[in-house]
Amino acid sequence: MARDYDHLFKLLIIGDSGVGKSSLLLRFADNTFSGSYITTIGVDFKIRTVEINGEKVKLQIWDTAGQERFRTITSTYYRGTHGVIVVYDVTSAESFVNVKRWLHEINQNCDDVCRILEGCKGNPDDGLLGLSEAFIYFGVNIEMLIDLFSFRLLPQTNLSQMFNCITELVLKAKKENLAKQQQQQQNDVVKLTKNSKRKKKCC
Repeated sequence: MARDYDHLFKLLIIGDSGVGKSSLLLRFADNTFSGSYITTIGVDFKIRTVEINGEKVKLQIWDTAGQERFRTITSTYYRGTHGVIVVYDVTSAESFVNVKRWLHEINQNCDDVCRILEGCKGNPDDGLLGLSEAFIYFGVNIEMLIDLFSFRLLPQTNLSQMFNCITELVLKAKKENLAKQQQQQQNDVVKLTKNSKRKKKCC
């Protein structure tokens, strides 16, 4: 059966409990929004296909529970992850400070993965912790975040831009890795050819 997509990527949404991870996923995947808060137990995931530069990319987006007692469950879901979205509440200093811990957890569970920082819930311009605070707080370590977004949770525009951005980062990384593998294979062929010619020489 022919596939209806060109690429399949797994994205993981992590962050403290109550920062808006589930609402973010529902808004993007189902175009629905609820002001009520229900704690995610373990993990949940949704699927959505987006188009990036003419290529169809199928996204498996996993929403994890942020509570400490569930971390042993969610850690297994880092396996096979291509991109991670770290979410914090722009009105919660604690969730912002804990971003460092989440980044450390990514490094502990993933060898090489694209990542992005999200500030949601409320207007970042009026909130406590917008982009400028993120740059100041993370300082020289800002390159670990790859990209930064802050947005109101309700508008769809920035949300789509964010998911498109992380998808583009993952797609770019995949193509770069494939190019490196192909180059390495070519180098190996050249080495084998040279070695074969040397062995054929007689004294």
